[in-house]
Amino acid sequence: MLDASFHQGAGLHSFTPQSELRVLAVASHGQAESGMEALWQLCASLQRLGYPVVVLDGTAYETEASPGLHHLLSQAPWQEGASLDLGAIASSLAVIPAAQGLPELARIAQATDTAPLQALLPYFRAYGLLVLHAPASVLGPLLTHTATTPLVMMPPGAAGVLTSYQTLKQIALHAGLPCTVAAVLQGNSTPEHTKAAGALRTLQQCADRHLGGQMRTTTLSAHNGQDMQRLALQLLENAGTIGGTMSAMPTHNLTGLPSHGARSH
Repeated sequence: MLDASFHQGAGLHSFTPQSELRVLAVASHGQAESGMEALWQLCASLQRLGYPVVVLDGTAYETEASPGLHHLLSQAPWQEGASLDLGAIASSLAVIPAAQGLPELARIAQATDTAPLQALLPYFRAYGLLVLHAPASVLGPLLTHTATTPLVMMPPGAAGVLTSYQTLKQIALHAGLPCTVAAVLQGNSTPEHTKAAGALRTLQQCADRHLGGQMRTTTLSAHNGQDMQRLALQLLENAGTIGGTMSAMPTHNLTGLPSHGARSH
């Protein structure tokens, strides 16, 4: 049984509860299979670096059979019963359905004038790292008080450039944050590298012209563990934190410009 509460989760996983929780944001896109596989590999790299990881998956809906963030938010965080029964997966990556719960967080924050992610700390402080995986339209409103650099994994081809640009624009308009865009290659051939480099250049030009730039790019192989570890380290360097108090981040100049369950490894 995996418990997401402070009391039971800390005891089960032998994690040391922290006053701050590091947070990463990964934007989902239409090509779910390739994006999710890269996400699992990235989380595995983070775990190998010593970070107990929990993923709030905004592409998976909560149900009575598969409870998630929506159910967790209805419980008092400091009570012993605030937990999720997700099966015997204590040694696995915790992936919690959150398609309903993440938008709920944004609505609660707007109604109470509080930082959107602050409410998550009591539930997940036994973990070392919280990964938010959701569409940009969901992520943007949640990141308004968090200094992090969201990750956008660019799908291949011209459609991938358009999809990634739309993601950059939504996050910029909502949260004013620059993103890291990663072209994830399935092979290691010269033509594939050339196409990816060209797509990233095109995306960079669009961001420079319409969003004021402020994006980072990288290319990595989906089957290269060193590439994934390098990306994991880059994201950790730019991770945000959820702490006892959160102050609003200054609005970035981008906004002022025109425009499951669990996974074992």
